Parts: sequence; C-alpha cells; structure tokens
Amino acid sequence: MPHLTQIADPALKPSSFDAHNPPSKELLSDCVHCGFCLPACPTYVLWGEEMDSPRGRIYMMAKASQGEATLDLRFKKHMDNCLGCMACMTACPSGVQYNKLIEDTRPQVERHIPRTTSDSLFRKLLFATFPHPSRLRVLALPMLVYQRTGLQKLFRSSGLHKLLPKRFAAMEALLPTVPNSLFHSLPQTTSAVSSTTTPAIRVGMLAGCVQQVFFQHVNEATLRVLSAEGYEVVVPEQQSCCGALMSHCGLEEDAHEMARKMIAAFEAAKVDYIVINAAGCGSTMKEYGHFLRDDPAWAERAKAFSAKCRDVSEILLARPSQQPRHPLPLRIAYQDACHLRHAQGIHAEPRTLLRNIPELEVAEIAEANLCCGSAGVYNMLSPDAANELGDRKVSNLISTRAEALISANPGCLLQLQAGLRRRGLAEIPTFHMVELIDASIRGLDAQQLLHNRSHSTVN
Repeated sequence: MPHLTQIADPALKPSSFDAHNPPSKELLSDCVHCGFCLPACPTYVLWGEEMDSPRGRIYMMAKASQGEATLDLRFKKHMDNCLGCMACMTACPSGVQYNKLIEDTRPQVERHIPRTTSDSLFRKLLFATFPHPSRLRVLALPMLVYQRTGLQKLFRSSGLHKLLPKRFAAMEALLPTVPNSLFHSLPQTTSAVSSTTTPAIRVGMLAGCVQQVFFQHVNEATLRVLSAEGYEVVVPEQQSCCGALMSHCGLEEDAHEMARKMIAAFEAAKVDYIVINAAGCGSTMKEYGHFLRDDPAWAERAKAFSAKCRDVSEILLARPSQQPRHPLPLRIAYQDACHLRHAQGIHAEPRTLLRNIPELEVAEIAEANLCCGSAGVYNMLSPDAANELGDRKVSNLISTRAEALISANPGCLLQLQAGLRRRGLAEIPTFHMVELIDASIRGLDAQQLLHNRSHSTVN
C-alpha cells in the first residue's frame, strides 16, 4: 500500500467530505500507522486486506479529507465492512479515537454515496422496525405462531430457509424466541429493598427496544437485582430508542432526534444515574455529548446526561453488596460484548461480579477480544462475514466445556444462539450476566435454571 505517513498539504485540494461534522483532521493525525490494530480487527483477521483494517480505513478517511480520494463505492465498501466493534481502540497505543472517526464518516457515506435499491430498502425495513418496540410486538405475533406451531422447526429442518435471500435468511436464523409475556411492561417505579447500612439511590433504567420485547426477562432480573442492592428504580414511560443502530449506520439526524427524546425523558425522571444493561445502547448513550456538540440547545444537557450513564456492572460495584450471594455451582464461559469491553472500557467489572458468586466457575475464552459478528445489525447486512465470526466465537466458547454461555448484550446473545444452532448445539443455554446475579441472590437451583433456559430457547 502507499506510504501511510505521507501527509499532503490540505490547502492543495478541497476535502471530499462536506462541511457538516467531517472526521476530525486532528483525530486522524493521531494514528501513527503502527499496525497494532491489525490482529484486533475482525475484518482484517478474516481477509487480511489492508483497507479493511482500522489504519487502512483511517488512511482512506485522511486521503478523502485532503481531497486526494473521492467518496465512491470502494470507499463505501470498506467503511460498510467495519463492524464498529472498537477492538482497535483497546489495542491502540496512541489512543486513536476511532469511534468518533467512523461515526463521523458514516453519515458522509450516507449523504454522498448512493446505495442500490435493494440495499436501501432492506436498511429502511430494519430501521422501521427494530427501534420501535410497539411495531416489534405486532411483528412478534405471527412469529409466535410460527414458533409455537412447529412451523419454524419444520421450515429449518426441510432446508427451505436456504432458498431465502442471504439477508432474509440471516434474519430468520436470528429470530429470538417470542416470550409468553410479550405485552408485559415493567413497573414505572420499584422501591429499594430496605437497608440499614446505606441510603437508597434513585436510578433510571433503560428498557431498550429489542431488549424490552424479546429479553424482558433480562430487564426483570436487572430490576430485581437493583432493588435488592438498595436502588430505587425508575423506568420512564416516555423513553425512546437510544439511537444506537441509526448512529452505527450513519443515520445521523434520526439518531440525534432519538437522543434528544431520551435525554428529555430521563431529565423528567430526576434520577442520580441511568443504568443500562445492553452494551451497544450504553456505548451510544455515553457519547451523546459528542453527538449533540453542535446543538446549542442540547449540548450541555447531553453532556450532563452522558455523565450519569452507567452499565449495570458499574453501578453494582459502586458500593458494597447488600444481599448475600447463594452458591451457583456452574461452569460458564463469559463473552465480552465489544461495546462493553472496547467502546466503554468495561472488562473487569462483569468478571468481578460473576466471581463473587460462590461456586460459579468463570472460564476465559481464546480470542476474547474478537467480535462475535453481531455488531448491531451487521449480522443481517453482512451475514457471510458475521456467520464466519460467529462460528469462530462459538468454537472458542464450547472449547471451554462450559455449561452455559454468558454475555451482556442482546445482539450478542442472539448471535451466539444462532451459531450454536448451526453446530447442532442449541441446547446449550445462554444468559445475560445479570440473570446469574439475580439467580444467586434469589437462591435458585443451578440445574433447574439451565434446564428451563435450554428448553425455552431451542427452536
């Protein structure tokens, strides 16, 4: 490839980016092209292509910024290939803020590089459904019939799913089990379990989109744990989607509007902290200050909001446990959600919480920093690459001989479940980390927990 450290005079040519929040030249110059990011980047690991590495993408951004490269289909391809897992940020010795660079570049791609009709329509389908829990619930009703009548099992066993276009086949493979409590909602306020040692802290809790429809059991477990540990929990009824999916795909205005609604909802709730149990949502909500930096009416409010955001693992370690943990004799494998480990820098906290559970054995996995391929909607937009990464992750997980697989993000859990089914191992259960903490506090039987989950997720 060309010599990466050559910098042209930016005055020679106008930038190929428009003037609305292009990737910062100062942040681009932080990259010294050392190559530490290469083995951390999932697309580089898969293909060994320089332009599908973080430093390669930064090189392309820099050239476009200097007017030496156009925003064309080649540029779009390599930016689209990025999962946005931010593993490069963990690996980078120079502190390059790749998250800001890619998230400022993607809106430029959407504004200036046309997509094919089929690609555009598929993306519109995703964004017209996933960020809207009410629409998801309506769509879940035929899914419920599809699953409960055995049609899904028949469809998959017959091989008919292979006739679907790749993206729709990926959507079908990732379908979550529709819960019986589809229209159940969380209480708006839950009191803290009385404690004589520390005062209750009032926290707001994110309900999520896919999370509140298909993973409400995770929200319920989170609510119980927070209450048991002395937190008064408020779930604002008016909260919207956090905008993560739109932000990751360059739909800047949609993401910013959702951010404003989210800020207003939690401001009205008057909480000390905002607790998040979905890694992708958390990483986005912590960046609202950057999102709305140019909006004079919202910039300071966004910073104040983001300063209150905490992953559930952070909030649970903020003060000593108030409830005893009962033994949970299991061997588990913990999968780091990329937007928790890399985007938020949260690595030790979940492990500490899990290892505080008596008799719970936490196994570490090979290639722990490598993305599972979920990455928001990446596993539906780029199913071949996502499946290859998912299969690699599942192989590493099952090699630990764990009885259950654990993560901290709904997208990761769905990706792992799909990978297990491809290996004929659908009976291996998956859990959100907070579910095990909840089970330990409540003194649930470990084997019954495994049995109930494995039977509820096999489709």
